[in-house]
Amino acid sequence: MQLSNISRAKQLIARYPEVFESLVEFEKTKRIPKLYRRKRLNITIDENVLRGFKSYCENKNINMSKLIEKKMIGEMKGG
Repeated sequence: MQLSNISRAKQLIARYPEVFESLVEFEKTKRIPKLYRRKRLNITIDENVLRGFKSYCENKNINMSKLIEKKMIGEMKGG
């Protein structure tokens, strides 16, 4: 029974390493770090595409970053 618990714990640590790293950081600092940070991305795309995309997002009141993130996740899932 205990072996299966250890095995399950190792699986969880492998799947969610950022959660366990945050717990270690909390033990050291007694502060809860942000688990899911946003990261700035520097890419190069056609300026006309960017201009049109910005306009589209403004007209639809859509957050550009959230839409791009959603599309990236969809692409990774094969959709």
